[in-house]
Amino acid sequence: MKTIFSTFVLLLTIVIGISSCKKSDTVQDSNIITFKATLNGASETPTNASMATGSATYTYDKTTYILTGTLTFTGITPSAGHIHKGAVGVAGGVIFPLTAGTVTSPLIFTSPVLDVTQRTDLMAGLYYINLHTAAFPGGEIRGQLVQQTTVSSSGSGY
Repeated sequence: MKTIFSTFVLLLTIVIGISSCKKSDTVQDSNIITFKATLNGASETPTNASMATGSATYTYDKTTYILTGTLTFTGITPSAGHIHKGAVGVAGGVIFPLTAGTVTSPLIFTSPVLDVTQRTDLMAGLYYINLHTAAFPGGEIRGQLVQQTTVSSSGSGY
């Protein structure tokens, strides 16, 4: 009887262990793409000596076509914030305002549904975040949205 109970406990432990294993904790949903941006004056067009900085992490859902994320910044009191279209070093037009109200950190943004052109431009690396101030109405700090690489799993994943 003791052997049967010990065998049962061992099998139960194995089943629970296997069922709780994930393929990988670092593998990202294949429908979600992460973008990051580092904002500073040196990235502006033209560059400036602003000491303000910012960082953003956004995710794009290929199923819903929505871009969402959070922008944080310090050393700046923006009058406006936008996502613009433009390659690195190229000034471009506004695609989305980041907020209709006061620009404060952290700033959470959710886009409307991106159309085909917007999706193509995002994936091509043509979007950047720009924070504008009274001192720099064309933009004080800027950061290109850069697609992050997906981590793959090397485990067998039960």
